[in-house]
Amino acid sequence: MKCLIVFAVIVALFGAFAGYGYLVFTDLTKPLPKPEFKDDTYWGPGDVKDYKPDTKLYEFKLNVPQEEIDDLSQQLNRTLKLTEPLDGISFEYGFNTYALEQFVDYWRDKYLTKWDERQALFNSFKQYTTEIQGLNIHFIHEKASPEAQEKKHVYPLLLLHGWPGSVREFFDFIPMLTKETNITDYAFEVVAPSLVGYGWSDAATRPGFNAAEMATVMRNLMLRLGHKKFFIQGGDWGSIIGSNIATLYPENVIGYHSNMCVLHSPLAILKGIYGSFYPEKYLPSRFFFDHHFPIWDKWLELLKESGYFHIQATKPDTIGAALTSSPVGLASYILEKFQTCTNPGLQQDFGAIVTVFGLEAVLDNLMVYYLTNSATTAGRFYLENVSKAYRDLQLDRVQSPVPMGCARFRYDLPSVTDWQLRDKFPNLKHSMYFQQGSHFAALEMPAMLYNDFTAFVGKLGLHGEQPK
Repeated sequence: MKCLIVFAVIVALFGAFAGYGYLVFTDLTKPLPKPEFKDDTYWGPGDVKDYKPDTKLYEFKLNVPQEEIDDLSQQLNRTLKLTEPLDGISFEYGFNTYALEQFVDYWRDKYLTKWDERQALFNSFKQYTTEIQGLNIHFIHEKASPEAQEKKHVYPLLLLHGWPGSVREFFDFIPMLTKETNITDYAFEVVAPSLVGYGWSDAATRPGFNAAEMATVMRNLMLRLGHKKFFIQGGDWGSIIGSNIATLYPENVIGYHSNMCVLHSPLAILKGIYGSFYPEKYLPSRFFFDHHFPIWDKWLELLKESGYFHIQATKPDTIGAALTSSPVGLASYILEKFQTCTNPGLQQDFGAIVTVFGLEAVLDNLMVYYLTNSATTAGRFYLENVSKAYRDLQLDRVQSPVPMGCARFRYDLPSVTDWQLRDKFPNLKHSMYFQQGSHFAALEMPAMLYNDFTAFVGKLGLHGEQPK
């Protein structure tokens, strides 16, 4: 009799724990409703009571005084007090100081001497500023060419960069989107803003400006330009911001295309772990296994390469002070990320950046951070996105009805599978795997990104009309 009682108690306890576990599991994995979100928060200087909105658009031209270029050249001409790398070490310990010396020499003696030419390239795109929620927002605005407007279906496109990138990433990509070609039936009116706190856009003046707030500003920019519905394309932070726009404001988004398809909901994490044991069930080909698995190796690599993330997500002003006070320090910090984002076969190669991205393009991007003194304000975005206020939104658990397209480049951050992605975007229309390419797809292989993006647009069956 006593044994039966003990057995019954064990069964009851097991049932209770199992039932509780099931309730916890379902609570953590079920989709959440879209949260209410304020779309007009004031982020500018001073008190909102004194704020008088300015809805005008102002033309923007980059015009750096020669004195500023000369001052940078003098800073780069100072004797470098760098520590020699260890014997036999290339870039395993960070950006190699021998390589850094060569970059600094080229930056000073070659690049800066032709600054007028580089500045002309920046100014070859039509650019404007306008005030959104108290912040002056800088953006490229390139309309489709007359030939494209005559022959193609034209749609507005919001193009979003990330860190440590800038609008410079898109200089080869934008002309493909706006010009008439025989490749596709579509052309685009491109809006490529500098994110808030990046480049020539103002930074928020108070804490709390996270990816949802950034999404709101970017969406309001498109509304300011008269685009009630538009496409979104983005990588890095641009992908997360784009996802937030598609989640909070689906009524404004025709389609969302990402080249960094990540998802961090509890269900996505559990599926990733489960899928690592049975990948053949969830992937269309064994050739794609390396994009996702082994999952533990992917997480270990992320841990190894995310030291910058932890610094910027905890003490961005500390690292920001070091970067804004030293152009060589800024170069080392940013160039190291581009070196890492080549591919594993080139990461220890002294010519990797030149081979994959081109030296001029990477230095152009570096100049954006130097000229705008935005290393600190860009870094703060990381802290805001690990804050409790942003985590509590749980936007990865809020489904979006927006049509979604995903491009996975072989050496980018590990993406999620379609099986995981459909939990967030049930209307997943396009999924592609590439066996090459890395994190900065628009800069590294703009033609491949263009082909994938337009393939996604083609699958929506729009035929020129904008969906209601």
